[in-house]
Amino acid sequence: MIKKSVRRIARVFAIIIALSLVFLAGWKWHLDATYFRGYDATAPLNFQLVEEKDTPAYHWTKFSYAGFQGDQVPAVLATPKDAPGPFSCVVFVHGIGNDKSFMAMHRLDEPFVKAGFAFVCFDQLMRGERKLKTKSGWSEAEAFRVRAAHTVNDTRRLIDYLVTRPDIATNRIYLVGASYGAVTGSTAAAFDERIRAVVLTYGGGNLRKLLTGDALRNEIKLWSLPMAVVAWYFGSVADPVSYIGQISPRPILLQNGKADTVVAPAAAQALQDAARQPKTILWYEGDHLGKTRDLDMPLTTRVLADALKFIQEVDAKATAGTATAKNP
Repeated sequence: MIKKSVRRIARVFAIIIALSLVFLAGWKWHLDATYFRGYDATAPLNFQLVEEKDTPAYHWTKFSYAGFQGDQVPAVLATPKDAPGPFSCVVFVHGIGNDKSFMAMHRLDEPFVKAGFAFVCFDQLMRGERKLKTKSGWSEAEAFRVRAAHTVNDTRRLIDYLVTRPDIATNRIYLVGASYGAVTGSTAAAFDERIRAVVLTYGGGNLRKLLTGDALRNEIKLWSLPMAVVAWYFGSVADPVSYIGQISPRPILLQNGKADTVVAPAAAQALQDAARQPKTILWYEGDHLGKTRDLDMPLTTRVLADALKFIQEVDAKATAGTATAKNP
């Protein structure tokens, strides 16, 4: 009797486990299938001008627009003061701990504007003016789970707004993504062909390899295995290695650090390998940009100068092509 009872209990547990696995597999399929769904280029933009002024470096505009799922997204735009436009435009997608004002705060946007580009950045979900009003472990986990989807589609909605502006050259919009902004920016560019060239600064792919960065491993320590499982279950749909190949044949520049402790070089290599031609790859000495309090400014300046040079070269060809089309 005891043996029969044990076998019966074992069968019940086996059935429960099997049903649980089926449920989890089905739920993951649903989450993945609907993750990026909801972008609507025809939805009202609900543009709201917040402030506009001239600064010593450029004309500055703060505004908001209706982003993914109708969220109102704050953004800032810098445009050259002494040029008529329309301007080629750089959409900057900031890192995981930054906000829309990060580049202007450190005057890192100025070289782009001085070179004749408009420069625009928005607050990602959970950052800047979009920080969560109610903080709890669950609300933060859920917000972070969908943050990549919001960032990708908020980028696309920003472009929906930019193409309505007469001072923006709609055929010369480029994207620069830094760190987490490179991870999500690559996917935004893959989904949206209006982005004509892409710079991915210190980004990476392959979730398993992204979790091998020394900085993250030191944080999670013994939790590395369960974290890897959770990251795969909820985050594999946002892994940029699945999408970056779609950017081709538009040009892409990938910049990475040889001693990066945040985005492991193996993760950087995975993203580089997944990208297709035409691609340019630059490796730099040192750790992750922005990790130190002084931002390692000499290296940061050099990396951004290389990014600007790449965009200028692409833009020069695009401008020449536009002129040829107008004057055959």
